[in-house]
Amino acid sequence: MFKNNSYHFIIIFGLLALVPLFFKGYTVFILPQYILFGILAMSLAFIWGNAGILSFGQASFFAIGGYAFGLLLKFYPEINHFFLGSLIILFLGFVIAAITGYFLFSAGVKSTYFVLATLALSILTEQLAVTKSNLTGGWNGLFVDRINITIGDFILVDLGGDFKIFYLILVIALLSYLALNFLEKNKIGKVLKGIRENEDRMLALGYKTSFYKTLAFGISGAFAALAGALYATHANFISPSVAGVLFSTEVVVWVAIGGRYSLLGAFAGGIIVSFLSNYLSTITPEYWQLFLGIVFIITIIFFKDGLAGIFKSNLKIRNSNG
Repeated sequence: MFKNNSYHFIIIFGLLALVPLFFKGYTVFILPQYILFGILAMSLAFIWGNAGILSFGQASFFAIGGYAFGLLLKFYPEINHFFLGSLIILFLGFVIAAITGYFLFSAGVKSTYFVLATLALSILTEQLAVTKSNLTGGWNGLFVDRINITIGDFILVDLGGDFKIFYLILVIALLSYLALNFLEKNKIGKVLKGIRENEDRMLALGYKTSFYKTLAFGISGAFAALAGALYATHANFISPSVAGVLFSTEVVVWVAIGGRYSLLGAFAGGIIVSFLSNYLSTITPEYWQLFLGIVFIITIIFFKDGLAGIFKSNLKIRNSNG
């Protein structure tokens, strides 16, 4: 389901595609947001699972994508927001993450210090969103219009309803998974795994590890920003809280529970934990975070590879018995 089984992603995305056929109303509205959280989780899993780089900055890129897309809609209404706007957001997320990564990795920042630096990046993004209230709306947030897929003045797909935008976001999530999975299986993925296992050895073999880590961080930032842009247009809103410490920590929890070594595990973790957070906050608003914290601690102690690791172990046992 999660790793080294090429057909399992078809099952997961196929099941998600069936949801609007059996459920209506709020479920069809909210699930695309969880799917976008799944893309955000995959962006972290790409660098954490492959290169061993734990970043608390994914929420920052998510917020940057959301705000940048909202400002594009506001100040440049004449451009094609779906095609050109998405490319601009991908490029912006990549550049900001790559520049950040360049300075950090070139300076040899690792482990705890890198975590602190990326956490500071999220705090900085949140504070900028608050202080630049003339552009961002401050704590009130920025209202973002729902886009359509257009060519010139002709509307190809009207995304005003929940049904069509559900499938659009699902297709983008699928393409994001395929792109990241392709990168994992090619040279950059193999080099990143080598860096994760023994960076000094990779340096001795002639690999410029800071370049590969910067490239990977840039790619993860691009996908996080794209998820943020789609989230903003789907929810019609983006606020500073999505760049804050709490949301940054939630992203790490999603990936840890889903499995940081698996893109599909992280994707599933983002969806499942987001759903549980929403559900538990309605039935026990005072203690839902405590419950998730306990689940997170249990996962870290007993199931270090998350849900993906559990599934993989069971699959091995089943195959060996078969």
